[in-house]
Amino acid sequence: QVQLVESGGGLVQAGGSLRLSCAASGRTFSPSRMAWFRQAPGKEREFVAAITWSGGATYYADSVKGRFTISRDGAKNTVWLQMNSLKPEDTAVYYCAGQRYYSGIYGASGYNYWGQGTQVTVSS
Repeated sequence: QVQLVESGGGLVQAGGSLRLSCAASGRTFSPSRMAWFRQAPGKEREFVAAITWSGGATYYADSVKGRFTISRDGAKNTVWLQMNSLKPEDTAVYYCAGQRYYSGIYGASGYNYWGQGTQVTVSS
C-alpha cells in the first residue's frame, strides 16, 4: 500500500515563502507522475503543479507559474513544492498526489494516491 505524507504547511505573510514536502512509502511505489493540488474552503480541488517521475518534466497552473517550483528525488521518494511570493489567494489545503499510470495531468480523478493534506495560510 502506498502512503503519501505531506509536511511544511503553516502561516506566512503575503510575499513570503514556504516549502512543502511529500514523502512516499510502500513497496509498490513507482509512480508515473506526482502532483500537488489545493482546495480552498467552498471551492473545488484544483491542480497546482506536476512532475514526471522519470524524466522530470514539469507542469504548472497559470496562477502559480513563475512563483512555485515542483521537484523530486527518486532515491528519497520525496516531492517538494517551493512556494515563493505567496498571495492570500494561495491559502488552501495542499495535497500531494501520485499517478500510477500516465493519465491526464490536470484532473484530480487521474491520480491514484493522495496524502492527507497540509494547511497553507497566507495573511495579507
